[in-house]
Amino acid sequence: MSFQALLDGLEIPILQAPMVGASDGALAIAVSRAGGMGTLAAGALAPADIGPAVAQIRAQTDRPFGVNLLMAPKVAPDAATVEAALERLRPWYAALGEPPPAAPNQFAPDFDAQLAALIAAAPPVASFAFDVLNREQVAALQAAGTYVLGAANTVAEARAWAAAGADGICAQGAEAGGHRGNFLADVEDSLVGTFALVATIRAAVELPVVAAGGIMDGRGVAAALALGAGAAQMGTAFLLADEATTSGPWRAAAEAAPDDPTRLTRAFTGRYARGIENRFMREMRSVEREVPPYPVQNRLTQPLRAAATRAGDPETLSLWAGQGVRLAERGPAEDLVRRWWAEAQAAARGLAARTGI
Repeated sequence: MSFQALLDGLEIPILQAPMVGASDGALAIAVSRAGGMGTLAAGALAPADIGPAVAQIRAQTDRPFGVNLLMAPKVAPDAATVEAALERLRPWYAALGEPPPAAPNQFAPDFDAQLAALIAAAPPVASFAFDVLNREQVAALQAAGTYVLGAANTVAEARAWAAAGADGICAQGAEAGGHRGNFLADVEDSLVGTFALVATIRAAVELPVVAAGGIMDGRGVAAALALGAGAAQMGTAFLLADEATTSGPWRAAAEAAPDDPTRLTRAFTGRYARGIENRFMREMRSVEREVPPYPVQNRLTQPLRAAATRAGDPETLSLWAGQGVRLAERGPAEDLVRRWWAEAQAAARGLAARTGI
């Protein structure tokens, strides 16, 4: 079976996007049970925890599911860089009554160890962002029975994944919430809208394409399929789902989001990401290019964001969300997936009537 056959075999061609901090195995299981494909966001998991997490999902559903890893670079920042970054954050920590953390010994889980654990766990699908695997790594996953889905923000990145032997491309449009996955060009040169990105990647590579970014309901799903995508990936649309692990202040901010509430920032993590604009983003904007790159800044702000969550303070949180966040709705994930598919079918019928088919 091919990855295209897997997508074609889904009862509902909707993939749940991996969202560190807003999703876990429970959401992935619910989406897969509904007929879509859930994804475990394993980017922040220790290597030893990946196997048990995959086993837990496999024990609760016989439907396809995926596991996502973030290809964090290995970094060894000098002490002066870390100290300067902590000094920049000191007033924010003080406002929450917290001291800045000590300089950590590790800034992110070891990716090579995570990948080895993922190969051993052999989930049906593995997806990756922030970089591209080499051919040997892709082949090892495929030999274990795992399809490889690579995230691309540009056609060049899609070509890189195709050259590495990937089974499919996740086209992450500029509308998408959370971290940008760009790895071949600066973010400014990688902000292609979902519609244009899906169409141009499909013209460039002979691989199934999953459309991601700005898809919030069944109409968006139908539009993605009409463009030739094999499935639609939805993330922000799940932020208010019952099974989502979205924190209280994050959930409240998503529910209260006005029109056009999101902006890109690298102030929280050192890598550009889209979220609901708040005071931290605004006040750090003038220095955000000075913060150390991901995962250094990400690790240094983790205790800050945890303290803000405990305090119920949305102004110091990374409120990751895509451009359509104000369309997010509450409800059980299974009900949401089935509702979106019914909407997509209705949209398709309407289009057929409009075009005289």
